[in-house]
Amino acid sequence: MRILIIDDSKFSQITTAKMLRSVMPDLEIAFAGDGEEGWQKYLEYKPDFVFVDLLMPLVDGQTLITRIKKADPNANIIVISADVQMSVRKELEELGIKAFFNKPFNLEKAQMAAGIMKGDAQ
Repeated sequence: MRILIIDDSKFSQITTAKMLRSVMPDLEIAFAGDGEEGWQKYLEYKPDFVFVDLLMPLVDGQTLITRIKKADPNANIIVISADVQMSVRKELEELGIKAFFNKPFNLEKAQMAAGIMKGDAQ
């Protein structure tokens, strides 16, 4: 399974990848450091799942998710962010994200994300 992690924090990218690999060792993982790079990598890499932070430079996560969903309404997107405003979460849920996890991303959240990914993979 191919995933794309889009986060401007290198530490968050590494932590997310490490946690996900601990529960799904066969993941192929690509990274992007901002929303614009994330969009380009999404088009090139064609991931099965996209993990997106909301607060990023150039193109923020919510704008990126809207762009991805316009291009592919069936895109599988999981948000991992410190931005937990209920109005934002509601808008993202209306866009059809699969899940929203608050930072920090830990093993328990990785297990929940793996369950979501495995459920969609079948």
